Amino acid sequence: MEVQRIPVGPLAENAYLAWEGSEGVLIDPGTEPETLEAAIREAGFSPKAILLTHAHFDHVGAVAPLAEAHGLPVYLHAAELALYRRAPEIARAYGLVVPPPPEPAGFLKEGDEAFGFRVLHLPGHSPGHLAFYAPESSVIFVGDVLFRGAVGRYDLPGADREALWRSLSRLTELPEDTRVFPGHGEPTTIGREKRENPFLLGGLP
Repeated sequence: MEVQRIPVGPLAENAYLAWEGSEGVLIDPGTEPETLEAAIREAGFSPKAILLTHAHFDHVGAVAPLAEAHGLPVYLHAAELALYRRAPEIARAYGLVVPPPPEPAGFLKEGDEAFGFRVLHLPGHSPGHLAFYAPESSVIFVGDVLFRGAVGRYDLPGADREALWRSLSRLTELPEDTRVFPGHGEPTTIGREKRENPFLLGGLP
């Protein structure tokens, strides 16, 4: 699997292109649809869907234009639907613009297989937070659950400290060479985070 990380927007959210051969998906297209369109053309694959780890506004800002331009279905967890629909309103509170996203084509849950990924439900940062795991490629897209040297916030509406800890514990059970692509910041590996991430070593404060 080929992966391209594209930091976008004022919060430097990581949008991802993930593809094999001529087909792939977009994961968390946060904003800057023109930037993402150019990257898709350069990569030379045909996108088949938009997958969302969660529906915070910084992860969904380019969903509407890209879904319309390519006729793409959008998939997320059902517990994120209210947040997804409110993304334009919440973004306005931060002085940002998010076009109203289209209604999802369907919902994903723990254990589903979707577009070459195994779906993991990892709540804590948000109730319906998902990760997309491709074990054959040793790749996982974790959204805002785990970062290089840090973990996701659990002081936001709908967040849950204990649920986040359980989700992080699940991630540490993956093979150590698994490449971790987070929603913000640089990629890492499960092994690196188990050895160096102070939150995994010392527990959540």
